[in-house]
Amino acid sequence: MVPLSHIAAFAVAALIIIVIPGPNVLFAIGRALTLGRRSAVLSVVGGVAGSFVPLVAVSVGLGAVLMASATLFLILKIVGAAYLIYLGVTAIRQRKKLAEALRSKVPSAGGGLVIRQGFIVGATNPKTIVFFGAVLPQFAVPDQGALPAQFLTLGTVFLAIQALSDGTWALLAATARSWFVRSPRRLETVGGTGGLMIIGVGAGMALSGPN
Repeated sequence: MVPLSHIAAFAVAALIIIVIPGPNVLFAIGRALTLGRRSAVLSVVGGVAGSFVPLVAVSVGLGAVLMASATLFLILKIVGAAYLIYLGVTAIRQRKKLAEALRSKVPSAGGGLVIRQGFIVGATNPKTIVFFGAVLPQFAVPDQGALPAQFLTLGTVFLAIQALSDGTWALLAATARSWFVRSPRRLETVGGTGGLMIIGVGAGMALSGPN
């Protein structure tokens, strides 16, 4: 069983990563602005379901290996820290894409299609894949039970936060479109600030101890 302190720490790290808009959010925003709240919610449902795919793959594929390799844990720690710093820098450099998403137009689509599209976006989201592969394992404790089960537990926390965060972004886009469009800098500020926070998380991970 994952210690509550690790779950809490993981939830904070996941929230910082998730709240910064990525492929899932940009997709949901586009649907929200063109097709309305219902499609926005369906796109989030599809995205969260899609994120479960890399979670299962990581849980099954890494569990046995990490159980026997402290060296791999260290490698993943370094890779995870580097990835987060890279992600933060990217968020700062690409913050203008948030405003572009608010102005974008997408063709009409049925509910089933929106869910399928969201699923594909979620299953192939590189931010989620690398986070599950390089960051999530560091919050598990090898002597506290089967690692795959711990990964799934932590991953479920991630998916719950993702659903709330992505849903909030999508509904916000649907209800406050004009407010954001009037000042693209508002979204750019969100992206830039979030990027700095992610860099901070990555730096903290790189400097942290083995636990």
